[in-house]
Amino acid sequence: MGGPAVDGLRERVRGAVITPADEGYEQARRVYNGMVDRRPAAVVRVANTGDVMAAVDFARENALELAVRGGAHSAPGYGTCDDGLVIDFADRRGVRIDPVGRTARCEGGVTWGDLNDAGYAFGLGVTGGIISTTGIAGLTLNGGFGHLARGLGLSCDNLLSADVVTADGTFRTVSAEQEPDLFWALRGGGGNFGVVTSFEYRLSPVKDVVAGPFVYELEHAAEVLRFYREYVREAPEQLGLFPGFHLAPPLPFIPEDRVGDPFILLVPCWSGPPERAEEVLAPLRDAAPVVAEGVGPVPYPAFGAAFDPLLPPGLQQYWKGVFASELTDGAIAAHTEHGPLVPTVHSAVHIYPINGACHRVPAAATAFAHREATFATVMVGVWPDPADDAANTAWVRDYYAALAPHSDEGGYIGFMDHDDQHRIEANYRGNYARLAELKQRYDPGNLFHLNQNIRP
Repeated sequence: MGGPAVDGLRERVRGAVITPADEGYEQARRVYNGMVDRRPAAVVRVANTGDVMAAVDFARENALELAVRGGAHSAPGYGTCDDGLVIDFADRRGVRIDPVGRTARCEGGVTWGDLNDAGYAFGLGVTGGIISTTGIAGLTLNGGFGHLARGLGLSCDNLLSADVVTADGTFRTVSAEQEPDLFWALRGGGGNFGVVTSFEYRLSPVKDVVAGPFVYELEHAAEVLRFYREYVREAPEQLGLFPGFHLAPPLPFIPEDRVGDPFILLVPCWSGPPERAEEVLAPLRDAAPVVAEGVGPVPYPAFGAAFDPLLPPGLQQYWKGVFASELTDGAIAAHTEHGPLVPTVHSAVHIYPINGACHRVPAAATAFAHREATFATVMVGVWPDPADDAANTAWVRDYYAALAPHSDEGGYIGFMDHDDQHRIEANYRGNYARLAELKQRYDPGNLFHLNQNIRP
């Protein structure tokens, strides 16, 4: 894309168009995953929806690769490309809270930290990610798990409407009443159907929570996991709870001589009445001997950012994920074999619960189809040195291979990496045929293919 073409693009948009010849290009081309090193022909820092429409038209008219970047957290680096065009929402992070109607209207570059902070002032929130720097766009379009999911449902279950620019450059507002087919596809269909410029969410009362990690020795990992699978089925839905394998970071409640040791954790987030917290959390203290505990009252946005220091941008990353209706003894054996081998303080394995309110939505009601799954496991390999790429990706792949026989068919598209395209149909299960039909209707040329791609 030469000079005249870039000049033509600059004439069509209000936001900055950053090319390899411009100052700031090296920063503008970067995404969260340090393994991804691509050089787009131009990055458009969109200033408004008109810029998005113009950029989509420009990419289509010039047969350019098109990437869309919200929070830039995509593990495969789908928020950038080589020699193409990037629509970047970095400057579109506005949040408007309606405290009376209990809704939030968020621009496409908003992160969960932005939304959590804005809602906290009004005592309102919605299911969001475990890392606050994650963009709302990718998480919601993929489905969306988080601490509040058992009580409030997935992020996509709380989406009321969306503004979207489709592949023909048309601006559309979609909801259950307005273009319901496209609205259905956006709730779990990923970035396949257009560029969402704003999201409207239903909010619920959320203020301060009682949360933090319980830390146990690895020798108790199997009994902790067996406790978890039973307790999370019947626990009050205001309890978010997941186990994880971690190397202990240097935190005040970790014994100094245990920093860097591998442990299994249980991480609760109680958003119910504070006076019930001790009753609900007491069984976690009895699940196994507790080595360390960092649980207490905390503002929800602060807990939503608790894991952020472990995952700064620029580290090498490789992910895999599975769903499971049951956390079987075979799965627990796989976890106790591979979880203790977690290679770095940045890496982790988490087993998120997606029951409760998540199960009350029919599988055909949204593009997210895995409504019978109770557990969503993610294996996140994260490390600083590219020299360790082979060893760390092998840990993730070996872990995934060990869990696969004990998991449901398909997995969560938000936990897929670049080499998981062969899993697409299984990931969408019975909804795939309808998604392919809608892809043909809204994006027949597959302009939006830098994603876990549904082919028209």
